[in-house]
Amino acid sequence: MAQTHILLETGTNELEIVEFYIEEKEYRGYYGVNVAKVLEIIRIQPVTDLPQTPHPSIMGAFSHREKKVIPLINLGLFLGKDSALGDDPKIILTEFNSVITGFVVSGVNRIHRISWTSVEAPGKFLQGLSQNSITGVVRLEGRVVFILDMESIVSEMHPDLSICMDEPLPKPQPGTRPTYTVLHADDSGSVRRLVDKLLEESGRFRLIQCADGQEAWTTLLSLKKKAEEDNIPLNELVQAVISDIEMPRLDGLTLCRQIKEDPVLKELPVALFSSLISEKLEHRGRAVGADAQFAKPDLQSLSAKLLDLLISKNL
Repeated sequence: MAQTHILLETGTNELEIVEFYIEEKEYRGYYGVNVAKVLEIIRIQPVTDLPQTPHPSIMGAFSHREKKVIPLINLGLFLGKDSALGDDPKIILTEFNSVITGFVVSGVNRIHRISWTSVEAPGKFLQGLSQNSITGVVRLEGRVVFILDMESIVSEMHPDLSICMDEPLPKPQPGTRPTYTVLHADDSGSVRRLVDKLLEESGRFRLIQCADGQEAWTTLLSLKKKAEEDNIPLNELVQAVISDIEMPRLDGLTLCRQIKEDPVLKELPVALFSSLISEKLEHRGRAVGADAQFAKPDLQSLSAKLLDLLISKNL
């Protein structure tokens, strides 16, 4: 089953998910992954063992077309489920953060087009049961479907994919702000904590953090109102926005579009920071007016570009 490439308009707060399931004892768990991350869905392949695999859920690797050797992860095992692959398991072949990975699941149902407003954030209890790998919950056709944070799963297999900053940012130039206030929106608590730590430590940024696009939009409107009431420019309160793309309630593309359509907020530089950023998908960010786009985990380049944008605006 190849990816269908159903086209979505950019900035409409919609997404498409591939729904699949994992068979457990007396239970079938339903899960979803963003279609934009799926290369194709194939039948199970012969697997070669890998020496010294860093995680027990890595079954080995297989060769597929021109994609060379691809690691294969038993998703049920990673999630801590007492699962069986069943009679006709499938491999969901994904690509994000420039890494191709195969995930074995018991079966695949179909593709759904949904609104981010129908996606609920998972509670702490649910996160604890899922190895902190669920980013959203949606109800489809009477089923509860858990949207998985595939990035956190892959980064656990590839520690070098963790967000990092290896070089200090340039010191402030004469006449520029020493520290910029940036609103940062990301639904992953671990990503928010890491980005906050790294950017605060850089000495060039102070962060206002939000758990999704809707919270970010509400916060920006509040800052806009405060600036109007105090009769000061908005950029005295906040100078830029960094946003993930995949977020419950309001996604980053829609957030960016709304910012750029607002007569006051449009002056804020918006940088998209997401595992979905790639040459094939960059046009979606350009369509909503994003000033910069960088794929996770490249916080170094994003921060440097954001500084350049802010300095170019004489902020």
